Amino acid sequence: MSSATYNELWKSAQTDLVEVLQIDTNLQNAKPQKDRKKAHNTVSELYVRILELKHELVEIDLSEYSYFDDILIKLNVTPQEAEIRVPRFFRRECLQEIVEKRKYIENTLKNIGALDEIVVPKKMTESEAIRLIQAHERARQGRLRFQFMKEIRQIKDKSMIKAEAEVKDESNEKAAVIKIQKVWRGYVTRCKIRKRRLEEMLLIGMLQPSQEMTESARQIEKVREERYEKQVKYQELYENLVVEARERTRKEKSAIIEENIRSEVRNWVNTYFQQTGKIPDLPSAESGGSRIIFSRQETESTISKSTAVSSKESKKSKRSKSKKDSDAEQSEEETEQGFKSVPSNFLSELVHANQEYQEVWNNKDEATNAAQLPYLDMIENEITKEVENEVRITVDQALRDDIEALQLALDRDKGLKSKRTKKTQKKIRRSGKKNKKRKEKDLTPDRTIESLFEELLIQGIIKLHSEIPLTSFQGEKSFINYNLREKKKDPLPTLGDIRQLIIEYCILPLGNNTLRELTPLIRSVLITGPRGSGKKMLVSAICTELGATLFDITPANIAGKYPGKSGLIMLIHLISKLSRLLQPSVIFMEGAEKPFVKKVSKIDKTDPKRLKKDLPKLVKSITNEDRVILIGISNSPWDGDQKLLYQTYDKVIYIPRPDYGSMSFIWKDLLYKHPGINRQFDTSVMAKICDGFTVGTVLASINEVMTTKRIVQLRTHPLTHGELINALSSKDPIFCEEEDTFLAWFSKTPISRKKQRVFELELQKLEEANEKQKKKGKRSS
Repeated sequence: MSSATYNELWKSAQTDLVEVLQIDTNLQNAKPQKDRKKAHNTVSELYVRILELKHELVEIDLSEYSYFDDILIKLNVTPQEAEIRVPRFFRRECLQEIVEKRKYIENTLKNIGALDEIVVPKKMTESEAIRLIQAHERARQGRLRFQFMKEIRQIKDKSMIKAEAEVKDESNEKAAVIKIQKVWRGYVTRCKIRKRRLEEMLLIGMLQPSQEMTESARQIEKVREERYEKQVKYQELYENLVVEARERTRKEKSAIIEENIRSEVRNWVNTYFQQTGKIPDLPSAESGGSRIIFSRQETESTISKSTAVSSKESKKSKRSKSKKDSDAEQSEEETEQGFKSVPSNFLSELVHANQEYQEVWNNKDEATNAAQLPYLDMIENEITKEVENEVRITVDQALRDDIEALQLALDRDKGLKSKRTKKTQKKIRRSGKKNKKRKEKDLTPDRTIESLFEELLIQGIIKLHSEIPLTSFQGEKSFINYNLREKKKDPLPTLGDIRQLIIEYCILPLGNNTLRELTPLIRSVLITGPRGSGKKMLVSAICTELGATLFDITPANIAGKYPGKSGLIMLIHLISKLSRLLQPSVIFMEGAEKPFVKKVSKIDKTDPKRLKKDLPKLVKSITNEDRVILIGISNSPWDGDQKLLYQTYDKVIYIPRPDYGSMSFIWKDLLYKHPGINRQFDTSVMAKICDGFTVGTVLASINEVMTTKRIVQLRTHPLTHGELINALSSKDPIFCEEEDTFLAWFSKTPISRKKQRVFELELQKLEEANEKQKKKGKRSS
């Protein structure tokens, strides 16, 4: 896309932003809403654009999964368009750091011999690839030449014998030619019709398109890479221009700026002395220095103009105050119950960004700047302000000394002893609230980060995760759960809903410092589901999207490492310290219920209850300033103490078996990666057969069938359903007993229990209302 197109998209986005700000402001001023349905619709209309309202929707719906089909229909938006995407810049901005960290981990693991099982693909140069292709091509031509010469020799040997028997018949030749033409024309026509039919089916979405990268897709990817390279070059150009402008401004303007500040402050001191007879103190550097003097003067002038208007309005406000007090008494009953939206932490940031756009970019004509080069005048203005701030600090300090000397001289002239002393400047705390987080004692103050990192890497606590994008976790979003919710049913989520929840709870909050500080804090997430449902894959995808460091504290992984009480204290300290220094970080535990089991099996020698007391403490120490999260996965979460489990994990995500839509989508995605598969292969049959199987089982079955040899044979021997069914039949499905156990456990999670209590209260109120109506009916009769 061109720069003009991006500018139009930017304008459109700003228009939507203004609309969102208006709706959000109205929502803050609105009265509490008792009706959950109306509150859901109000928040949902914002939620399709704003992430922060996810947590409010959870409290309204009493479910981690939100469905708002009516709002999507109102806004003409599909569920796929409304799905929040992971911003590319999360990974791209720190790509070099991620690559270097991964390379360091790989080299360290290679040195200790722990990376033998991982085959690192060798990158081949263009000349090496050409030589390899030439060698194989020469071998192929040699085999063909040998076969050709062999056939010629056989023909020569038999030519003498067949010469007498061969009698050419012209009529037979004509018949053969006609027959060949007929067959060939039929074949060509069938190919054309088949191609047209496939194109039509692809156009209307009845067939899965090939996953092979087409020429247009390659061109799009190339343009995207070129744009990223251009961004890097322009960033370097901008930084160089800033450095040049700063040096030039300091050289040319710093003296003028210094003289202007001195004259302004001296004039202010002079006028103040003439009015009061006293020499004023210059404000401290922490409070803003001499700048605050002139900003006060500007505000005082504006205040004096507005006092006349405000005095008139104050009289009206006194009259209306009595009415408001009476209304407030009535509204107290309304505020006792009902939904009231929490003020957004992002509102001030969004308002500031929108104001900056309106003042700087809205009416800026960029027709003359097609190359999108930096604006020198804007750079000059920003640098001038920075240089002015730097000069002001030094000038203010010199003027404070001058004012003190002037005061001493004035006191001597009056014959007074100087009682004026330097006031100790109080340190102003930037944040309004005190930081209640107690600093932990550093047990390794004399060690470098590299040595600690290498130690945990050698011990296997820090691990090299698989590079898996979140888009690999395929699955359709729900298209019926909204209607089921309307009928007071509690449907299970689909795989697409799970993917969206992982983005909202695990990836977006940790992707950026600002988002982490302003969004509701999620310290830990528990992901549960049967075997093969994709729990480990999601953990790897989270680490991949964030470029995070993975700390594995699975009981089996830390068994025998850092033994004893002192060793455990050191282990927790190292994880807590390095997870903050190497953030974003993911602390991972497989078998999340094991630290909280009531009775440990005699066979288990991993000491799973070792982290029972320290794990909740580790989670509580995570604050909004830390881009750290604990993710636990479990196949049997009911085995542990539920109270301790929910004290440790803030959110619970259950991955059920895939529904038909997700399973059909997964079959197409996994099978059509192979170019030899017929696009008319009936995957819906396989999706129906796989009812009860997980995605991992399907993937294992496909990998078992689609070997390298079988992929080569696809052109001559097309894939059949029987091959896949045979591979699938050797795998175990998720039986009903296990699924019922999961559902029974999930119904007792905190959010499910809260929803059940609310449902029971609503039923009780309905019964009371019906009884009252019956009594009224009897009295009237």
